[in-house]
Amino acid sequence: MEDKFDVMDHFGENVFNLKSMREFLPAKVFKALKATIENGDPLPEGIADEVAEGMKDWAMSKGATHYTHWFQPMTGSTAEKHDAFLSVYDGEPLLGFSGKNLVQGEPDASSFPSGGLRATFEARGYTAWDPTSPAFVKDIDDAPTLCIPTAFCSYTGEALDKKTPLLRSMEALSNSTRRLLKIMDGKVADRKAFATLGLEQEYFLIDKQLYLARPDLIMCGRTLFGATPAKHQQMEDHYFGSIKPRILRFMQEVDQECWKLGIPAKTRHNEVAPAQFELAPMFEELNLAIDHNMMLMEILKEVADRHGLVCLLHEKPFAGINGSGKHNNWSLSAPDGKNLLDPGETPHDNAKFLTVLCAVIKAVDEHAEILRASVATAGNDHRLGANEAPPAIISIFLGEQLQEIIDQIEEGGAKSSKSKGTLKLGATSLPDLPKDTTDRNRTSPFAFTGSKFEFRAPGSALSCSGPNMVLNTIVAEALDYIADKLEKGVKGGKDKNKALQEILQDIVKKHKRVLFNGDNYSQDWVNEAAKRGLPNIKTSDEALKAVTSNKTIATFEKYGVLSRKELESRHEILMENYMKTIDIEGKTALDMAKTMILPAATRQQSRLAKTVKHLAEIDAENPSLTGHKKQLDKISRLTADLYKNIQELEKTVEDGQTQTTKNSMNKLKQTIDTLEKETSDKNWPLPKYSELLFIY
Repeated sequence: MEDKFDVMDHFGENVFNLKSMREFLPAKVFKALKATIENGDPLPEGIADEVAEGMKDWAMSKGATHYTHWFQPMTGSTAEKHDAFLSVYDGEPLLGFSGKNLVQGEPDASSFPSGGLRATFEARGYTAWDPTSPAFVKDIDDAPTLCIPTAFCSYTGEALDKKTPLLRSMEALSNSTRRLLKIMDGKVADRKAFATLGLEQEYFLIDKQLYLARPDLIMCGRTLFGATPAKHQQMEDHYFGSIKPRILRFMQEVDQECWKLGIPAKTRHNEVAPAQFELAPMFEELNLAIDHNMMLMEILKEVADRHGLVCLLHEKPFAGINGSGKHNNWSLSAPDGKNLLDPGETPHDNAKFLTVLCAVIKAVDEHAEILRASVATAGNDHRLGANEAPPAIISIFLGEQLQEIIDQIEEGGAKSSKSKGTLKLGATSLPDLPKDTTDRNRTSPFAFTGSKFEFRAPGSALSCSGPNMVLNTIVAEALDYIADKLEKGVKGGKDKNKALQEILQDIVKKHKRVLFNGDNYSQDWVNEAAKRGLPNIKTSDEALKAVTSNKTIATFEKYGVLSRKELESRHEILMENYMKTIDIEGKTALDMAKTMILPAATRQQSRLAKTVKHLAEIDAENPSLTGHKKQLDKISRLTADLYKNIQELEKTVEDGQTQTTKNSMNKLKQTIDTLEKETSDKNWPLPKYSELLFIY
């Protein structure tokens, strides 16, 4: 019997964290590196070699023989190139890792998406060590490798990755937050302000053998065809249901792998759809939370494989049931570590909370288009707007208590807050429960949930660097707007509190249109949002136009987060990825339709034709003959439609028209899904939804 996993002994054991740094670094070096990590101080010159030596010794104590600069290019996943610590001098082996190796790497920049920033012959690019995210040892099948989180830029300095602009936005947000707090308080702690993040990760698990029988899952990550089974999620019995033993063993191993890497995995449960699950970690500083989520997605896939399963991270693997999201819980902390979005017991008296709250309202309303664009992918188009995910209209849910306070601010000043109540359950054996001041709204794309905002629109496969880069930047701009107005008012002789009250009142009046506490799925809200002038951007190709709008460019250049050139390159990359995804799906659908579905339909047609002929020869008056003829006629018509749909899709794929390809694929899917219901299991060549969703 294996030894029990001791969380206290193993948590963070594969991370070069403060504990490991203290052990493997000289005291002076440790102190300087700690200041960089915690305060954002520049790394002192001359200590990189000592950090590298200590990091190497620690990694080798874990069995590592290689290191890699671990970075996040614009592919949406991570990248790594392994180099050995080994070198040879005069025929003798040496083990070394220099400060230069630690600080800078040189991958081929022309082989990653660059959106025109790099030509094929312009290959030089650099990775740069990010000391604020700790190095870690990734151990796959007893091949431990030291992974060093890095940024990735071109030879000419443009960002080619997702981490670089995220770090820039974090610095901008810190500067703007510190500036405003200094005006409000007269002083501010000599540390950075920082955003915190909790990312809920949804995913599907299916049996590996069934997965291997579905070319669409292998090539596209989602099923292109599949009739809805009689039972799916309508009984609402999977959500929070008892976890099956095989899945629980998988989840246990995922947790253990996460804990070794310092990922604070906290919650695990069955999600709404059959075969769908969720893992949620505790809150962390934003940059680390993003890195941890990228690591988590890899862990989910690797551990699933060891259990004979496949983890699907596509936003919509199965039509007709819920897709998967990645709920982005964002908050902002002051330099002293206090959460500025914590309303406290009397939020109407909490000036800092109300100021940051109004800043977020202003930011989201003014920049709804780029916030929507930050979650735009071909996969997410299948999810957003359905009754499982937020609509494509960006709005904010505040709840009754905060809405009441916002209304008071609009009228001239907040004077009271709705108090919490007690919930009595009607049985003397059950305790009274403290009741929250407001309900939750799971239909809202951007909801206040107690001490944070939950952005529910990101898809499950997305790197949340993009949405959080946008959030940081637009909130920084809104905070600076308030700081400018407040500074001007105070200099003009106004009372500080009175000046702030007028600023917040003006913000509420101008931006209250983005606030909505009702059912975001209703048609009434769609109509109301149109009256308010809120954008309703339903598809990614339309949403991505905001990436290069004048408003976006002005804001992101102002804060040094992304230049016009970098934004234009990202637009090109994202649009190219969108079109390539549709093209791959169209070609895969064609291949499956022609080589798997059409032969199956033809076999079914042939079998029925033989049956009809045989019955007619034996007894033309046989009552079942009429039924078989009707069935044959139905299959024949569907097969004819299948031929027609294949020809139409072939043309649209060849023409490269994305929208017409999507339309043609939908027609083909409808025909094939109907055929599936009319074809015998023996003849049908693909595992059905009833197998994929319930056999695991």
